[in-house]
Amino acid sequence: MHCLRLSAARWIILAACTLQLLACSTKPVDPTAKMSPEQIYAEAKESMSAGAWDKAIPLLEKLEGRAAGTLLAQQAQLDRAYAHFRNSEQAQSVVTLDRFIRLHPASPALDYALYLKGTVNFNDDLGFLSGLTRMDLSERDQKAARESFEAYRQLVTRFPESRYTPDARLRMTYIVNSLAQYEVHVARYYFSRGAYLAAVNRCQAAVQDYSGAPAVEEALAIMAKSYDALNMAQLRDDAMRVLEQSFPQSTYLPKNKASGSAKSWWKFW
Repeated sequence: MHCLRLSAARWIILAACTLQLLACSTKPVDPTAKMSPEQIYAEAKESMSAGAWDKAIPLLEKLEGRAAGTLLAQQAQLDRAYAHFRNSEQAQSVVTLDRFIRLHPASPALDYALYLKGTVNFNDDLGFLSGLTRMDLSERDQKAARESFEAYRQLVTRFPESRYTPDARLRMTYIVNSLAQYEVHVARYYFSRGAYLAAVNRCQAAVQDYSGAPAVEEALAIMAKSYDALNMAQLRDDAMRVLEQSFPQSTYLPKNKASGSAKSWWKFW
């Protein structure tokens, strides 16, 4: 009986050892454990060059911790933000960039961080103009577009001599024109549905917020037509006056329309 108890104890010990060995054998091995920070970065750059963003990201995360407090760690953080962006992970990219900007306000790469943040948001939300005819005409969130503009604005203001500033200026102009055109598109939709007051409000937003944008011309025209539909003759005439002063060659003006039209001067369509 004693022997049986001893044998059972040995089996329990053997089973425990076996389980421990199995646990050790399945423990993941860190392939970078014996690599220097420079070697990790070299492998991450190789993965990025090959477009293997999902492979590069964990390497760059590892490098950030391994080289903490150095310029190499800052570079790894920026590269990781870019890798997230190229891997269609815009939210993670923005979070990484916000952290970089907060932790390294004096970094020599701060201009690039601002430029990349603007570009991530720019590409994330401003593609809607290419598909206006297919888009949902409900109110769209413009947060990303405005955040893109703000990042570019900070870059242009704080780093006017940066190599990224000229392109940022061009993108800012595009954003302003795009947002103005969006307001006009929505105003046109509201007008077609007979929601004239809502159309006026969207036109006013375009005129006030994006005064230099080409879309303001149509915004003024829709505003005048909406006021006419609301039987607000004075406001209609005011909108037409502003249209004529701002865009004297506008085809929405009666003097510039082809002769022979039987429509009243404020009938634009």
